[in-house]
Amino acid sequence: MALIKNREITEDSWVQLDDETPVPSEGGAIVSISRWRKDRVALSSRNAPIGVQLESDNGPEDVLDGLDRLDLIAVPFATFKDGRGYSTARLLRERHGFTGELRAVGNVLRDQLPLMERCGFDSFQYVGGTEALVALKAFKDIGAVYQTAADRRASAAALRNHPSQAFSNGTCG
Repeated sequence: MALIKNREITEDSWVQLDDETPVPSEGGAIVSISRWRKDRVALSSRNAPIGVQLESDNGPEDVLDGLDRLDLIAVPFATFKDGRGYSTARLLRERHGFTGELRAVGNVLRDQLPLMERCGFDSFQYVGGTEALVALKAFKDIGAVYQTAADRRASAAALRNHPSQAFSNGTCG
C-alpha cells in the first residue's frame, strides 16, 4: 500500500504498533486509541513523535486530552460510504486546531483524495485499484469549490466577487 503525503508518494517513516509491542525509543510510533488511553502519560513523555490510530466509532473528543502532544492522528475509513472520518478531520483541524499529520487509513480510494484533503487530511494510506502515481492526478480534479473547508480554498463566489475581478464578471466591483 502506498503512502501519499502532501500530494507525493513517499516512504512511511512511522511504525504501526500493536498493543503488546514495546514502543521504540526513537522514530515515529502509532499506537491504538486504547493503548493511548491506557499509557498516555508515558507515551506523552517520550522524546520522539507519537501518533494514535482512531477506531471508526471514535471522534476528535477521544484525543482532546492529549492533542497538543500528538504528532499524527490516523482516521479510519472502514468503507467508502462511511463519512464519519471527514467530520472528524474537519473538527480536528478547524475547531480544535490540530496542526500535526492527519492520515486517512483503511478504504482510501482515488476519488476520495481531493475531498479528504479539503477536510484536512495531508496523508493517505492509499489502497485504491488505480496505481498510486496515477491516483495523484485526482488532486487536480476539482477546479472550483462552492464552500470553504479546512483547506481554506476560496469559494467560487468569493473569487467571482473579488476586487481583482471587477468588470470582468459584469459587475463594477
